[in-house]
This record gives sequence, C-alpha cells and structure tokens, in this order.
Amino acid sequence: MNKVYAGIDIGSLTTETVLVDDRGEMVASHISSTGSNSQWAAERSFRQIQKMTGFPLDQITYVVATGYGRASAPMAHKTMTEITCHGRGACHLFPRTRTVIDVGGQDSKVIKVGPLGNIVHFVMNDKCAAGTGRFLEVMAQALEINLENMGPLSLKSHQDIAISSMCTVFAESEVISLVAQAHPIEDILNGLHQAVCYRLTGMLNQLGVEPEVTMTGGVAKNIGIVNKIQEKFGLKINLPPEPQVVGALGAALIAREQDREIEPHE
Repeated sequence: MNKVYAGIDIGSLTTETVLVDDRGEMVASHISSTGSNSQWAAERSFRQIQKMTGFPLDQITYVVATGYGRASAPMAHKTMTEITCHGRGACHLFPRTRTVIDVGGQDSKVIKVGPLGNIVHFVMNDKCAAGTGRFLEVMAQALEINLENMGPLSLKSHQDIAISSMCTVFAESEVISLVAQAHPIEDILNGLHQAVCYRLTGMLNQLGVEPEVTMTGGVAKNIGIVNKIQEKFGLKINLPPEPQVVGALGAALIAREQDREIEPHE
C-alpha cells in the first residue's frame, strides 16, 4: 500500500489539512474554522480528511504541523514554522518563486526563498491585525457584505478614497462614517485595499521584491488587493488554485521528506 503524508496548518481563524502521496502530489485538502481550541481543530480536520479519502490511520505515515497552533496537534511527528512551510509549498506549486507574500488571519509575511524553497530572509507583521484577514473580515461586517465579494466589488470603483488609519478599530469607525456620508461601497473597498497594499508595500520594499512572486493565505483570494500589488510593482503574481492550503501543503511535503530521511537503508 502506498504511503500518504499529512500537513496540518492550525491558524488563528482556519485550520487546513493536506495529504500528499509518495510522489509529492496533493491528493486531498480540507479547510475548517479553528474555533477556540487548537487541538480540537487539528483533530477535527484530521478526522474529516480521513473520512473524505478513506485512508486508514496507519497509511498516513508521517505528519507535520505548522501555524500558530502547531504545538497543539497530537498526531504530529514534527512541527515547523509557517514561514518554512509557506515557502516550501509556494515553490512546489511555482518552482521559480523567489518572493512569497503570505497574508493570513492575524499576520502577514513577506518571505524571500531560494531555488529549493529554502528560506533566505523574511519580514513579518504580527503586532496587530492591520491588513490581515481579520482586518478585512471586520470591514466586511461593517459594510454588511460577504467577505468573498470585497474584491470583485472594489474593481467597480470610480473614485479614490483614502483610509487614513490601518488600526482595525479606527478603520472600522472611519468606514462607518464614510457609509453615513453616502460614499459608494465599491469606493470604500478600493480605499481599504489601497491601504492594505500600502502596508504590504512597506514590507516588500524592506525585503526587496525578486520575481517570481507567489501570494498565499486567504487574502490572496481578494482580487482587489492582488491587483493593487501587481499595479504597484508592475509584475504578475502567481496565485495557487487554493491559496489557503499552501502552508499545509508545504508541511505535508516536509513530512514526506522527513519520512524518507528516517527510512532504513538497505
């Protein structure tokens, strides 16, 4: 029976599990809400992907956990930082990747990687939720729209509106005030995306942008922000089919490599 390897990425908002086969090809993925308990989230996601695929527990040979809750995954044989895993996953999907932009639920990172996905350098914003998935989630609630509609709606904007604060609390108040002034929602969204792009631009300039650039994390699904970054730097960003699972994919690939290292040699 062929071996299967698992990567689990336990983030602040969502937990992802990915399975890869002996060749390193992804065979299944699962995304669910993390909730209040990281261990439960990891166990629930692991059970769900087993149920989806029908793989018995003993066929999942090696498990690597990543994300802020990685230490809470009882099934993991090893833990790795999300920076390492996102770099590895991005380079697997797009081998010429040299810069990774990862914007998750509570933090954002810009990572410079080598030819094999090894981490060369990185910068990280983890002091507040400004410009992250949580920031956008709060703004969507303030505007009473679905999170997934933010990007497409912002592309319909015809007027630039500056959002002066990136603090989630102050920006929410600013958005509510702009709504009260009857500014179109698409223009407000455009302003929010411009503010997020400005914050990411500072990190990209600090690290240095080296093509190719791949974007990972849930915010990569927001076409409005992706377009802003592309316009700012005059480049095309690689977008994975499912940006949220790239960290878990990287963890699963590392699990495969770890198992091969510990296999007895004849």
